Amino acid sequence: MSRIGKVVTWAVLAAAMIVPIAIAATSPYLAYRGPAYLVGGFAGIICLSLLLIQPLLAAGYLPGAPPTTERRWHHRVGWAIITCVVLHVGGLYLTSPPDTLDALLLVAPTPFSVYGVLAMWGVLLTGVLVALRRRIGLHYSSWRIVHNALALVVVVATVIHAIQIEGAMGMLSKSLLCIAVLGATMATLFDLRIIRPLLFRRGRSSQPVRDLASSED
Repeated sequence: MSRIGKVVTWAVLAAAMIVPIAIAATSPYLAYRGPAYLVGGFAGIICLSLLLIQPLLAAGYLPGAPPTTERRWHHRVGWAIITCVVLHVGGLYLTSPPDTLDALLLVAPTPFSVYGVLAMWGVLLTGVLVALRRRIGLHYSSWRIVHNALALVVVVATVIHAIQIEGAMGMLSKSLLCIAVLGATMATLFDLRIIRPLLFRRGRSSQPVRDLASSED
């Protein structure tokens, strides 16, 4: 890829991640909201944006970045996503403990709460597996399947959760970001789990098959 192409690619990616956050920052929904709500709300928005770059790092799609650097940043972004989820839930709890507890106990009347809790547990379970995988002796092939499945669950649940919420994010920017996140994840899974293994077995590609959700291997 040419230098101009690399610059354009990074510019488009940065815009896709930053513009929805900037639009949310100007939302009238934020008027008179307390610090806890703002921290929790924007942690959720940032988490959605990070889900766009995470599969791209895992697959090595970003131009100009060495594979080792991408794996390292994939690991860091993963922990940033976990941090955002904790801040999101914590901020909402401080804002309204009863509503947050109802959501966590799956008794909230709002449909989007179920998908938010599903995404939360998927993210937290992924973090636990990353931290303890070697200690519990989880085989690489099993880890790859579980990790990829969790990544898909987290993305789909997060997208549904975000789309159903009428909040600070602009509907158009939110919809475009959700489509981009879902598209990047599905394309990466299809490439890493179907296309590359098939080409590798046929001897048409010497590129190693990388893992969507692991930066340690």
